[in-house]
Amino acid sequence: MAEARSDGTRFDVVGIGNAIVDVLAHAEEAALAALGLAKGAMTLIDAREAETLYARMGPAIECSGGSAANTIAGIASLGGSTAFIGKVRDDQLGRVFRHDIRALGVHFETPAATSGPATARCLVFITPDAQRTLETYLGAAVELGREDVDPALIGAAKVTYLEGYLWDPPRAKEAFLAACEVAHGEGRKVALSLSDPFCVDRHRAEFRELVAGHVDILFANEQEIMALYEVASFDAALQAVRGKVEIAALTRSAKGSVLLRDNEVHVIDATPVARVVDTTGAGDLYAAGFLYGLTHGRNLAACGRLGSLCAAEVIGHLGARPERPLAELCAPLL
Repeated sequence: MAEARSDGTRFDVVGIGNAIVDVLAHAEEAALAALGLAKGAMTLIDAREAETLYARMGPAIECSGGSAANTIAGIASLGGSTAFIGKVRDDQLGRVFRHDIRALGVHFETPAATSGPATARCLVFITPDAQRTLETYLGAAVELGREDVDPALIGAAKVTYLEGYLWDPPRAKEAFLAACEVAHGEGRKVALSLSDPFCVDRHRAEFRELVAGHVDILFANEQEIMALYEVASFDAALQAVRGKVEIAALTRSAKGSVLLRDNEVHVIDATPVARVVDTTGAGDLYAAGFLYGLTHGRNLAACGRLGSLCAAEVIGHLGARPERPLAELCAPLL
């Protein structure tokens, strides 16, 4: 574990989320239609559906993923000190996930399950327009519970980052609330990513309560924040979220992002990319750059620029983890 700092922390950010191995493949839109998949959405599937879809995927690559884990990996690539809490099974994919995240320098000690569902996997279908359609078997990830949240670990991090996708399993909700209680009890911050508009639709009332009562830093894209407050425009969503959290970081794809804090409003341009290959992980890596900046004393606009640059790196290639060390890429901004 990293050495304690003067403020009592050892980590910049600890993430809590689904520990997932991603399986990524290119697909034509006609193939999505034939499979009955909702383009651009994340859909939860069972073990049988996962096996059926996997058999019908084209050539694929496998890599460790999961929304919060991607963010934590990005912060580590920037040189930040990070930890992750997520559940895997003691199987091959579980060992792959554990090896990959530790190899990045991330502290990951959540005990693997020795029985029950297999390690989670996400089947990612990437269409020619770079949109990704996610079919997710949560497997062992749903077994994460309050007992997996180490209070000492939460208390040792400046920010605890929660993944909205993990709000589906009931026991994970208990883990989230326990982590929020510990973090605020230690004077730390809590961040939440809304993750997906369909996720927001499933849990709108609970998410509003979570945001208003427990979250300091909120990450959402345009569709998610509009879905949360059931409004028809982004401007209306801006007004709805104002005052609900300390900081709101709202991404708008090619339109960049908008940052709110008290009376501050910052509009941040998207970083140009030569070619958009795969949007998987764009929001995750935006959060990585933003949180790295925030935990290293940067102002709000600088945090947004770091987020945009990190997001641009990941959409330029296949997969949701950076291919180039982000500390090197972002050096002019650091």
